[in-house]
Amino acid sequence: MKLILATHNQHKIEEIQKILSQSTEYDLARSRDLTSTNIAAQKLEILTLKDFPNVPEVEETGKTMQENAIIKAVAVYNATGIPALADDSGLEVDALNGAPGVVSARFAGPGCTYKDNNVKLLGLLKGIPEEKRGAAFRCVVALALSQDDVRIVEGKVKGIITDKEIGKNGFGYDPVFYDTELGKTFAQLSQEEKNRVSHRGIAFRKAKELIKRLMTDNE
Repeated sequence: MKLILATHNQHKIEEIQKILSQSTEYDLARSRDLTSTNIAAQKLEILTLKDFPNVPEVEETGKTMQENAIIKAVAVYNATGIPALADDSGLEVDALNGAPGVVSARFAGPGCTYKDNNVKLLGLLKGIPEEKRGAAFRCVVALALSQDDVRIVEGKVKGIITDKEIGKNGFGYDPVFYDTELGKTFAQLSQEEKNRVSHRGIAFRKAKELIKRLMTDNE
């Protein structure tokens, strides 16, 4: 089975590839219904858009993360004829009524950097007490097996927004998202540690189980 990751974001590609090919046991305390299996050992070939340079950039026109994930997965499937896996992830902040949400990647405007987004977020939350700085990272994954057959899974993790950036690892809002169970921001975690607990790790482990079942059914 071939599978194409429908993203140009190299940070996401690295995380997703590690999650999908991981053979070691994960602490699945936040998703106990899953088991850790190495689908790479079952002859799954993971491709990226680098393998298909002629695939055009997909415009995210959806109003929700699920809509955007489906749009990307279906567009890449239609362009390649290969089952496509896409995600749309975002940060939902309680004090901002769920913003930035679906516009998390471009919160500070077109062409903004991760730093720009964090600076804007921290500015909006200036003076807000810790007990009102609750937030959740959410990741919706769409697996397009055809134009009309799209499967959806989701991962979510709760935390709080810090009052400054802490940590050098990760990307996006990781330096300002504090995991209260671990006592660290996501940017203070190694990639392996982050994959165990993150919204994307949870969602793609669910996707991995879905893919495993599909591969088993097709044997």
